[in-house]
Amino acid sequence: MNRSDLVLLNVILFASIVGAMATASAHSFPEQETPSAGATITEAPGQVTIKYDAPIEKLFASLEVLNSAGQNMATGPAEVSSDGWKLSVPVNKLQPGEYTVQWRVVCIDTHHTQGSYSFTVEGPHS
Repeated sequence: MNRSDLVLLNVILFASIVGAMATASAHSFPEQETPSAGATITEAPGQVTIKYDAPIEKLFASLEVLNSAGQNMATGPAEVSSDGWKLSVPVNKLQPGEYTVQWRVVCIDTHHTQGSYSFTVEGPHS
């Protein structure tokens, strides 16, 4: 292998690494949740919202808010904001307890991501 072949090989290798890094960062992940992950809140929310770090596809987004029995507490379908950055779902009046939020989205570049987090609605104090 001569010097020009070695330089070309290094350029191709570098471009592959940079391309892989750019692809890995193209997934949509939560940037902010309302209620927040791990939060204990005193007032039950009327909806659950997740803001993502990249726009998501409207057709492939799902968001569920599950109670401790595994029942989805959503009162309607999940909706993506017009700019594609937020996913929200209206929920029934949440009783005191722990809730699990499960989300699945597809980034506008077709990468799939999913995850979950929990929050707690606090009951009345004695």
